[in-house]
Amino acid sequence: MINRLLLLLALCLPAGAQALTADQAAAMAIGDSDARIEALNRAAADDKTAAFIQALSDDAVKTAGGKAFVVRDDKASDPVTGAAATLPPDAEDVVNNNRVRGELDTALAALKLFSNDRAVRAAAVTQLQKESDQARLPLIEKAYAVEQDAAIKDQLALVRAAALLGSADQGRRLEAARLLAGSTNPATRNLLQQRLATESEPEVKAALQASIRGIADSLAWGERAAAVFSGISLGSILLLVALGLAITYGLMGVINMAHGELMMIGAYATYVVQNLFRQYLPGAFDWYLVAAVPTAFAAAALMGAILERGVIRFLYGRPLETLLATWGISLMLMQLVRTLFGAQNVGVENPAWMSGGILLMGNVQLPWNRIVIIGFAVAVLFGMALLISRSRLGLFVRGVTQNRAIASCMGVNTARVDTYAFALGSGIAGLAGCALSQVGNVGPDLGQAYIVDAFMVVVLGGVGQLAGTVYAALGLGVLNKFIEGWAGAVLAKIAVLVLIVVVIQKRPQGLFAVKGRSAEA
Repeated sequence: MINRLLLLLALCLPAGAQALTADQAAAMAIGDSDARIEALNRAAADDKTAAFIQALSDDAVKTAGGKAFVVRDDKASDPVTGAAATLPPDAEDVVNNNRVRGELDTALAALKLFSNDRAVRAAAVTQLQKESDQARLPLIEKAYAVEQDAAIKDQLALVRAAALLGSADQGRRLEAARLLAGSTNPATRNLLQQRLATESEPEVKAALQASIRGIADSLAWGERAAAVFSGISLGSILLLVALGLAITYGLMGVINMAHGELMMIGAYATYVVQNLFRQYLPGAFDWYLVAAVPTAFAAAALMGAILERGVIRFLYGRPLETLLATWGISLMLMQLVRTLFGAQNVGVENPAWMSGGILLMGNVQLPWNRIVIIGFAVAVLFGMALLISRSRLGLFVRGVTQNRAIASCMGVNTARVDTYAFALGSGIAGLAGCALSQVGNVGPDLGQAYIVDAFMVVVLGGVGQLAGTVYAALGLGVLNKFIEGWAGAVLAKIAVLVLIVVVIQKRPQGLFAVKGRSAEA
């Protein structure tokens, strides 16, 4: 296979190009940027050339006496023979400016077009889309001829067309302009705009303008899709945060201003589990999040149970006192975290399987961590719905919520149910903190950024209504992202807040309140 690769590369060489020589290596390392780039474009596409270009890109080349040396681990070698060499004392580092670095990266990408690894070829095509050069057109066309993967072949066709834009032949430029109309890459639009500024042929200019309009339309749809996904992602986070409040505030009527700090506890529990895995189970580090989820739930639920038993149980029916007490508790919890972990944010890493994303279009990428959080929010929602509607604890919670006196007369231990319900709501807040640790910084002020939004979600959706909480969270998330793209983040927050105030003025019971003899019409 290596011999086949070298044969293919040899067939792609421009006329007169030969295997790497000492003079060619020196020409690529010494001189001004234009001369070095010209030498780079004339260089052979053999394995020694590829290794030398990689060394240039890694800043591992020095020059002395008109010769180039590859220096790695303080050992010098000849770039042509690979034999050890003595580095002269007056050797100087090769300095690559941004322009030369871009050319080096593009050259390396071109050499990777024949890799057996599909991912390597795809990455090479992506790199070439950013920097199209007519000098590499023979290599691109040969790679296009032998490529078997349909998706990569389509992308190579666009790379080839982009390279043809610089052709002196009007027909080839016209062909390239028409082919590029199907691209969804912002870099392609920029390339077309640059060519349009220098194009003199009316027919080619018209084709370039049509292609730019087509790409702009595609990118606009991509931006809308990205806004929808970002809104759903934000909505899923708001949903996780608000689900706990849907129990503690919606079902129990407790205004818990420490709810954000319970989220913070879940996030710090995730941080602790991460560090334990890094120290004691480094081989299983990618699975630390699986252990962090129940740990975050248990830590927040335990703290919630302590708060309910120690403070809140004495304040039922006294909303103002509850609000002030929980606000004071929130300050105490923040100070406790600052004392234990410091005032600075701590880093929580994504597992390897949550890194990267799915590229749908040139300007739309769906990060895996956001996708996983959306799925996690859905799973928590269904689990909570089943618990409230089908379990014995859910039956007791609903019974105590509807009529505490009758439930007590039927033998229900209402004090214990209150503790279990508050611990459940707190535990879900801990799960929200665990999820938030995967998309942002973890610090003592983590909960303050979401507590107000969470209360707005619960009130807007209808107090005590899980379905209303879902609709309100997703609706506010998507609406916020669309307005943010149009007016900015600050005005988007203001607009959403004004909208919520207007809705609550019209429907104080929320959008999805249950109607009955005790509900307002």
